[in-house]
Amino acid sequence: MAKRKHGGRPPRAHPSANQPPQRGRDRPAGAVPADPNLLFGRHAVFAALANPRRGIREILCTEDTADAMAQEIAGLPEDRRTALPAPQVADADTLAARVGDGAVHQGFVARGEPLPDTALEDVLDAAGPQALLMVLDQVTDPHNLGAVLRSAAAFGADAVVVQDRHTPQVTAVVAKTASGALDVTPLVRVTNLARALRTAQDAGFWCVGLAEEGPDPLHRLDLSGRTALVMGAEGDGLRRLTRETCDQLAHLPTRAPIRSLNVSAAAAIALHHAAVAPSRNLG
Repeated sequence: MAKRKHGGRPPRAHPSANQPPQRGRDRPAGAVPADPNLLFGRHAVFAALANPRRGIREILCTEDTADAMAQEIAGLPEDRRTALPAPQVADADTLAARVGDGAVHQGFVARGEPLPDTALEDVLDAAGPQALLMVLDQVTDPHNLGAVLRSAAAFGADAVVVQDRHTPQVTAVVAKTASGALDVTPLVRVTNLARALRTAQDAGFWCVGLAEEGPDPLHRLDLSGRTALVMGAEGDGLRRLTRETCDQLAHLPTRAPIRSLNVSAAAAIALHHAAVAPSRNLG
């Protein structure tokens, strides 16, 4: 692979064999709420209530969860508490009718406003010397998107960057799977992913793509400093231009007969490797 044109540290790795993997299967999503701004589930709702950037129009809970809802709201800063509507108590069937059959609401539902867009340039301007980005190249399954967001929040990523055109919109399914991460880790949508990678490189990010042909096992790379991990679509992996724009390709060393991992599982492993780099502070 050609040397990086943007400066930065050289690769620190030893060649090895095969393969990451990024194959996912669409799972039935159940009944998806007609209102894309509905949030359900304890973690998703509580994270939205605590996020001052998130407008909340309606809060619903059951009689059994009313005390937990009241305690959560009471623990918020006063200006946030006063901005929230009063919770309404409803029976579980009413909540189920709002969110759709098969959706596990846990007695907590909220109707919010869409989060304001986050620009890549704003993320890069705020990035510290150990910033970490997760970049997704046309990951189309909403469950995978939500799961990657959850892992990104858990391992301290500064943002998840996606291509707008081939990435699911934020729905209740994404929010529930993300388990509150949507209100913790910015989801940055860009028009041109390769251009976004070059912008990140100009800001000092080392872009590491996970690909089957990657010569280096990920765990042998130096993932300290400003790092962007780039994951490909379920099944197809990284597109050619994305792959060529990355500074380095790497793989997760898996064993036969199971050579491939779901993209969200592979992303969690990659994020963990980056988070435990010696210079990072994973508490």
